[in-house]
Amino acid sequence: MSRAAIHALARRAGSLDAKSFRDACSLFASGVTVATVRAPDGSTHGLTVSSFTPVSIEPPLILICIDHGCTFLQHFRACSHFAVNVLAESQRDISVTFACKDEGRFEGVAWTPSPNGVPLLHGSVATFECQLAAVIEAGDHAIFLGEVVNAECQGGSPLLYFNRDYRVLGAR
Repeated sequence: MSRAAIHALARRAGSLDAKSFRDACSLFASGVTVATVRAPDGSTHGLTVSSFTPVSIEPPLILICIDHGCTFLQHFRACSHFAVNVLAESQRDISVTFACKDEGRFEGVAWTPSPNGVPLLHGSVATFECQLAAVIEAGDHAIFLGEVVNAECQGGSPLLYFNRDYRVLGAR
């Protein structure tokens, strides 16, 4: 679907305002991830992403969505590989750093390069290394479809986000 067709659908949807939409979306609990990439110049970049979804088992595909206003979008567009690191509940500070800090997001964060050079964050409950399969423009975001070339499960309890706050499994 083209960007123009998506905007036309949105206009036909009625008078839904952005606040109502955000409020409703905030009630969808999600895991918290950090998407990482190594730019062509060798620099590392990453951002906190809650819009992560497994798409297919065969072939193994996932997707992430990145806002068009993100300063790192260009690096994801230019990459051949990216990673998604599913954060553990003990990694709330990493989530905040990768969401808010403009520069030096990797300072003090332990990571290892994947076989394709993409940063994999230590302590994550799972990591997905992906080859970029497609970029789809949708509204004010770009959807990055990745074919998973390696997935590792370290285990532990995931960091969750619900109703605009971090949550812990089993907590009320």
